[in-house]
Amino acid sequence: MSFLQRIDVKSNDQIALMRKAGAVVGQTLEILRGAAQPGVSLAELNALAEEAIRTRGATPSFLGYGVPPFPAVICTSVNDVVVHGIPTDQVLRDGDLLSIDCGAIVDGWHGDAAITVEVGTVTDQHRELSRVCRQSLDAGVAAMVAGAKLSDISHAIESSIVAAGEYGILREYTGHGIGTSMHMDPAVPNYGPGGKGPKLSVGNVLALEPMITLGSAQTVVLGDDWSVATADKSWASHWEHTIAITPSGPQILTLP
Repeated sequence: MSFLQRIDVKSNDQIALMRKAGAVVGQTLEILRGAAQPGVSLAELNALAEEAIRTRGATPSFLGYGVPPFPAVICTSVNDVVVHGIPTDQVLRDGDLLSIDCGAIVDGWHGDAAITVEVGTVTDQHRELSRVCRQSLDAGVAAMVAGAKLSDISHAIESSIVAAGEYGILREYTGHGIGTSMHMDPAVPNYGPGGKGPKLSVGNVLALEPMITLGSAQTVVLGDDWSVATADKSWASHWEHTIAITPSGPQILTLP
């Protein structure tokens, strides 16, 4: 990737607005985490999400986004679907691994986060897959400090995953800048050497989102033109937070 991409610097007031949007996202994801039980459909989760976002005075980021326009409020990616899964009438089953991606807008500013939910009783292998992915997100957040280089974040995420075992790390899909648009420069890969790219500074806001699989990192886009699944049908996990660099270090904006 090119490391010449610009990183916007947000003011304290702008970050405060992003924290409001992030809180809506975090609260919505907690509601969905509790609701994602065996027998519940993805469409029911989508309806819950829309109610949660709108009743909090926010607007869904995802609805109508992109080409073709995304038809839902959240992305629901089950088992071998990694990201961008469209909520359908599919019913969750005991043992499923569900990644939920959610975005909301408050006063023109975006928040974006994702969690992986264990539906019912999952296998130890799938629980560990989600733990490793979440742990790598934590490593990326810890590396997001003023004075570091952009690729230090990528290297921290990859190093955390590699230290945990053999996992596929998606390369075509990355974290990103975020602010008055959901996706802004720079792209933030989940792999690569450290010490490259622009220097991070107070006021930078990024959405970090590692995506890993139990097998190959190769993916295919399904017939709905959105859902990204593993080519080898291995299961996957996706975690994401929106984070701001502050004078006291990184602060996650998408907590409930």
